[in-house]
Order: sequence, then C-alpha cells, then structure tokens
Amino acid sequence: MRHQIVIIGGGPSGLLLAQLLLKQGIDAVVLERQTRAHVLGRIRAGVLEMGFVDQMREAGVADRMEREGLLHDGTILSYNDREVRIDFRKHAGRPVTIYGQTEVTRDLYEARDATGGTTYFEVADVTLHGMEGDTPYVTFRHDGQDKRIDCDFIAGCDGFHGVSRKSIPDSVRKDYERVYPFGWLGVLSETPPVNNELIYASSDRGFALCSMRNMNLSRYYVQCSAEDRVENWSDARFWEELRRRIPPDAAERIVTGPSIEKSIAPLRSFVTEPMRFGRLFLCGDAAHIVPPTGAKGLNSAASDVYYLFQGLKAFYADGETDGLDSYSQKALDRVWKVERFSWWMTSLLHRFPDQSAFDQKMQEAEIAFLSESEAAQEALARNYVGLPY
Repeated sequence: MRHQIVIIGGGPSGLLLAQLLLKQGIDAVVLERQTRAHVLGRIRAGVLEMGFVDQMREAGVADRMEREGLLHDGTILSYNDREVRIDFRKHAGRPVTIYGQTEVTRDLYEARDATGGTTYFEVADVTLHGMEGDTPYVTFRHDGQDKRIDCDFIAGCDGFHGVSRKSIPDSVRKDYERVYPFGWLGVLSETPPVNNELIYASSDRGFALCSMRNMNLSRYYVQCSAEDRVENWSDARFWEELRRRIPPDAAERIVTGPSIEKSIAPLRSFVTEPMRFGRLFLCGDAAHIVPPTGAKGLNSAASDVYYLFQGLKAFYADGETDGLDSYSQKALDRVWKVERFSWWMTSLLHRFPDQSAFDQKMQEAEIAFLSESEAAQEALARNYVGLPY
C-alpha cells in the first residue's frame, strides 16, 4: 500500500492531524494498536485552549464542541485560607473551553468515518523503516497478516509508550525527565460540579482539584502517594478527603455520588529532543509529558499538530521545506515554556514528602504575591489560556 502520510496513534492528536490534512487533500492513514472502544474509553483532560479550538474549527469538527462546551473566564487557586481568582478575560483576553478529551476523540472519529479515511485498529509489531532516506515505510501486523505502507512522512502520535520515539537511535535522542513522588487519584461522578469554575486547592493534607466535563458530570482529584492503589479508596473516603482539602464554602456545597470511574495517574515531566528524525516527526505524548496541574497535555500536543500541519501543507502545496525543517525547534521552544508552567503549578500547589517548613513558607509567599500582583495574575492567565503558536 501507499499513503502520503502514515500517522501512528489513533488518539486525538493523530486524528486531528489526519483531519486537517484531509481538508487539504493530503492522504493520511492512521494505525492504532488498541480498539476504537478502548481509545474512546480513556478518561483524560477537559480544558481546551483557544488554539486547540481553532484547529478543531479548521478541521471542520467543532460543531458539537461549540454547542456543548462550556466557556470558562477564570479559575480559582486556594492555599489553606487564602483564595485568588485568576480572570482570563481581563488578563489574557480570552477564555478556555471545557469539553472532555473523550468527546473530542469521538467527534474526530465520526468525522473520519464520514470522510472515509483509512484507520487500522489492533495493529501489532509496528516497525518504522527508512526514516533517514527519501522512501520511508512502515510494516505491521493486522488481522493475522503482515502489511507494509510506503509513504512520504511518518507522524509519531502514539504516546509515551509508543514505538515512534523508541525508533530514534539513542545516539541521536536525548531525554529529560522528572518523576514526581505522588500521583492524582481521580473520580468521575454524575453530579453537578461544586463550582462554575475550576478550583485548584492546596492544603496541609495535600492538593485537590475540582473540575468538570459538563453541568452534570464532575471530575475531582486528590493528591495521593505514588505507591497508593485505587482499592484503598472507597467513594466515602474519597469524598471526605476532598472536603478536607478544598475551601470550606465549596466543601459545604459539594454534591456527592457513586464514582463511575476511578483511577490513579502518576505525575512526570518529560521531554525528548529532537522531535524530528529524518522523515519521522514526533507529536504530543510521544515527545513530551507534563503533569496535569496546568491542563497542558492535550493542548501541547495540539501545538505540535499545528506546526507539523503547517509544514506538511507548505511541502505539498509548493515543495517548500522550511516548515518541516524548523518543526522540531519551533515545537520544542513552546514545549519547554509549557513544561515550565506545569512544573511551576505543580511545585506551588502540592505537598512534597521532603518539603521543609521553609519550602511551605515559600509556597505561602508565592500565593500571597499572586493575590496582590496584577502582573503575576496576568502571567498565570496568559500561560493557562495558551501561549501563541
């Protein structure tokens, strides 16, 4: 077989890239190692930057998001008894959109079905070949048969554990990583959210986040040990712990209910350089991971998609290669700024096992400064709603 682009990974970044390319008449095939149901069952982010929303519009798949998504003009940070609201409209001139990553993925799959794009699910033994030359190809096994796709370029959108990043030789690739000594225990419940904006709360008992997917689907998190297990957390224990960590007025308002999903996510910061090797381009979690504190995982993947799409569009329009040649550096320049913001938010709001009294006083002083400084609030708002591409 032959396709112009092989996209490895059928998550939202791979699907968004495929749909954008299709709108330009560029043929892309998608390879996904899981089933479609498995991909759609993943519970992930729900805060979308305007840049991501704009790309969904350009791809022609934003209708349901614009009908059902919630626009948030700010967020609340609390630290024990001190609270500060960050006004996105005032300080950054634009909101964020609350719309679950699962729904984004569903919309993209339905658009791909409607346009007849080729997607292979449950592929195995994916191997990348010829990336350093002009004739790359990908081999894989599907439905008991060995298959080969020749192509012009390969987009590695297959996540942290995928094959794409590992296909770059160790002599070329350099990884940077910080693993945090805690995780987030997340609960999804069919209950109204406790607040009409997200609450990021830090207390002596640890961090908590009050988030949502819609007005009857709430997503809550509490910081837990990296070695903790979901089995240790009954619903009753979770709700009681959440109440102890969030502002008292929110704790009184919270509506509890049975969890429909419960999981623990480890936290890490990770970047690999470069994000291009010959005809292979890495996108999203295949190249970088952020702790979820700053709501940047899916959004930083979207910026990669933007840079890669612009480069591919120029290449197929007139043979111009500048966009592809500068892809890795452009993407990494923004990635490292996003990593910094996510690291800062994580460091500010969590309790660390080795945290000293001095460290805690520094967190308190940072929150105090944030509550008193318009400039500090503007910096946070501009990073949170999304840096420009």
